Amino acid sequence: MIIAIASDHGGFKLKEEIRKYLATRDDIKCVDLGTSSEESVDYPVFGKACGEAVASGKADRGIVICGTGIGISIAANKVKGIRCGLCTSVEMAELTRKHNNANMLALGGRTTETPLALEITKTWLDTEFEGGRHKRRTDMLDAMP
Repeated sequence: MIIAIASDHGGFKLKEEIRKYLATRDDIKCVDLGTSSEESVDYPVFGKACGEAVASGKADRGIVICGTGIGISIAANKVKGIRCGLCTSVEMAELTRKHNNANMLALGGRTTETPLALEITKTWLDTEFEGGRHKRRTDMLDAMP
């Protein structure tokens, strides 16, 4: 599985920790789309870039991180075909995959401690979409302009 990852300055430190975790997994290739420091940058640029990588098929899924995860998830969700869920708990990570087939995960670098963020990431990566009644709903989302 190819995972695109991107952050702004507020998510940079957490992005680096998640990248290290992804590197330990034989089933994942990580593509880092930036940023590369804690110098101030604009989160919409990175949310869009990661969303476009997923929507185009260059990556199977994406992970985006800003200070709270809110702004960068909004940016990612502007890209047609993206279902980016901001997760603050392991349960949310599981359900955003099972029920929403989220192809992107958003995290808050300033609001989520690294151990929890790593648990959320692992759960999100390892949980499959349930389909069934949920497929009808994700199809509705995908059909929206």
